[in-house]
Amino acid sequence: MSEKTSNRARITPEEALAYHMEPRPGKFDVVASTPMTTQRDLSLAYSPGVAVPVQAIADRPETAYDYTTKGNMVAVISNGTAILGMGNLGALASKPVMEGKAVLFKRFADVNAIDIELDTEDADEFINAVRLMGPTFGGINLEDIKAPECFIIEQRLKEMMDIPVFHDDQHGTAVICAAGLLNALELSGKKIEDVKIVLNGAGAAGIACLELLKSMGARHENCIMADTKGVIYQGRTEGMNQWKSAHAVATSARTLEDAMKGADVFLGVSAKGAVTQAMVESMADNPVIFAMANPDPEITPEDAHAVRPDAIVATGRSDYPNQVNNVLGFPYLFRGALDIHARAINDEMKIACAEALAKLAREDVPDEVAVAYGRKLQFGRDYIIPTPFDPRLIHVVPPAVARAGMDTGVARRPIIDMDGYVQSLKNRMDPTAAILQGIHARARQSQARMIFAEGDDPRVLRAAVAWQRGGMGQALVVGREADVKEKLETVGLGDAVRELTVVNAANSRHLDAYHEFLYARLQRKGVDREDAHKLANRDRHVFAALMLAHGHGDGLVTGATRKNAPVLAQLGKVFDLRPQDGAVGITAVLHKGRIVLIGDTLVHEWPEAEDLADIATRGAGVARGLGLEPRVAFLSFSNFGYPVSERAVKMAKATEVLDRRGVDFEYEGEMTVDVALNMDSAARYPFSRLTGPANVLVVPARHSASISVKLMQEMAGATVIGPILTGVPQPIQICSTTSTVNDILNMAAISAGGLGNAR
Repeated sequence: MSEKTSNRARITPEEALAYHMEPRPGKFDVVASTPMTTQRDLSLAYSPGVAVPVQAIADRPETAYDYTTKGNMVAVISNGTAILGMGNLGALASKPVMEGKAVLFKRFADVNAIDIELDTEDADEFINAVRLMGPTFGGINLEDIKAPECFIIEQRLKEMMDIPVFHDDQHGTAVICAAGLLNALELSGKKIEDVKIVLNGAGAAGIACLELLKSMGARHENCIMADTKGVIYQGRTEGMNQWKSAHAVATSARTLEDAMKGADVFLGVSAKGAVTQAMVESMADNPVIFAMANPDPEITPEDAHAVRPDAIVATGRSDYPNQVNNVLGFPYLFRGALDIHARAINDEMKIACAEALAKLAREDVPDEVAVAYGRKLQFGRDYIIPTPFDPRLIHVVPPAVARAGMDTGVARRPIIDMDGYVQSLKNRMDPTAAILQGIHARARQSQARMIFAEGDDPRVLRAAVAWQRGGMGQALVVGREADVKEKLETVGLGDAVRELTVVNAANSRHLDAYHEFLYARLQRKGVDREDAHKLANRDRHVFAALMLAHGHGDGLVTGATRKNAPVLAQLGKVFDLRPQDGAVGITAVLHKGRIVLIGDTLVHEWPEAEDLADIATRGAGVARGLGLEPRVAFLSFSNFGYPVSERAVKMAKATEVLDRRGVDFEYEGEMTVDVALNMDSAARYPFSRLTGPANVLVVPARHSASISVKLMQEMAGATVIGPILTGVPQPIQICSTTSTVNDILNMAAISAGGLGNAR
């Protein structure tokens, strides 16, 4: 029922610990947003310059939003008394969860957040600690605090503080539940004020769900709440508290089974298996079932649909349609609240969030979202809630929240130019995660038999295990069984050897066919039969390529243990991978919300104009595969003829080649990199054919491409994907020797998704 949901991927303890330890412990860094290099910078940042904003804030406290991070800073606070479904494990144990929540704020809504773990179970101590930190933050997100203390803490902090205080375990679930229910009722032809609602699970989330739905029109007498002791009815005394009592109704129903008879809606925030097929069968026509227990629902969609095909079912899981995921709510609620400097997040803002989410699910889904999820999404019984990676969320939900906040008087600084605000939200969107999500979704859909050629490398083996256990397809590891088993045991994955398919060249039943194929291909290139046999038997890159050539695998990833050039040469003994064959290496560089593709980083050593045009075309193809509309720039140290140089001239000639070919993408050159990427610099050349910053950069030679990529990686901390081998006859990708496990996994996903092999 939240962002903490499971899916079909099986994560081992070793993988989870490695993720949190590498490349350094934890999940985020603190990075300065202003220059800190010169003495003048330090004087402005600290003494004496800092005295000026200090005095300004003392004179006018509201200017803290102008001169500090307060206006974009949320505290994620817990005492660890209700961590995930694991219970009271203490404040320190909650830190990984709170760090995770903090990075979700940043990833989805560009909200800075920092985790704070308070080592107390005393509600008064907790409240006082948070209250005293109020000046630091623009909002407080409470998390993983057990009931009933969570109710007391939130209510008192809301009364005491003049910034939003929001317990996501309660209200985040409630908002997404409400959004889905609005659409489910529309599809069912029912109205919220008329339906009978049964809720099982009278904890923080359940109570918040029912309260929000009642504020949206559900009638008190139509809502039945149940807990482990049965229905909460008027007059019940066992296991009651003031929050449950507020939802007690006059009813003869005493069990969940009784309550479910004739119900239109079931909401579950309880436990696996709490609902039976008989209960579902007893519900009204077109029942709505939100089985949100985490990690396993009260009843699975399969079991519900087996007895009620007319049911609309949602769960908290990502491997079923209609996931109730809190990440659809809290980042955008806080984004809208922070941007109006809100004093609170009230019911009207939560309802606005729910209604905006519901409306978004009814609209046409962008192609990039369909690509990312591997299927066409269309409003209906299996799509009533937007997906977390829908890029429209950032500019649709916060404005709705902000408007509601302004209309209800909690805004300190109302937004005057709403159109400008929407555009500013669009500019906050970081495409990096969406692009990687799309790559992995396409790969998962293809279910490829992925050949991992270097089964003697622990990184490759860990990636192969992640491939298999992540539901991406079958992992085929080239290596010796005993060696693979030993290395897996060394990294704590000894049990995984039973899951992987280990292929040993020494005893492959296909060797004769491989020998003949290779000899026929190389016999006129100075290779005799015995040499061909040795190549197939002893070189893992050649053997893996032969597997792929004979259809004994669907994709190939290699290169983690050997330099690119010799790997490419060995693969070239099986496939045509020369420059004249159309092969090109395109590297994706992602940095600060921007992505550029740079080519050729792998194949062409010194391309001429025709080659450069080929590189541009391949780069444009990769861009489109990533969901980008390609804009190609041919780079040089020269801009449109000045200064004159032979190396610049060939870049200009490449555009003439594309002119003759009549390609269907934007291109221009030659130009310097600032003109290509910065529209202010480009404005000096109004005749340029590029309508926006270039996203495919074609450079004069392989060495300049390599230098550019590595410089961005080392100096700027850019994320690098590739080089992506494109224009080749089979799905082959080559890693670098410095690749991490995630890098290898990404390259395998690129291979499986067909991003590189389209010709």
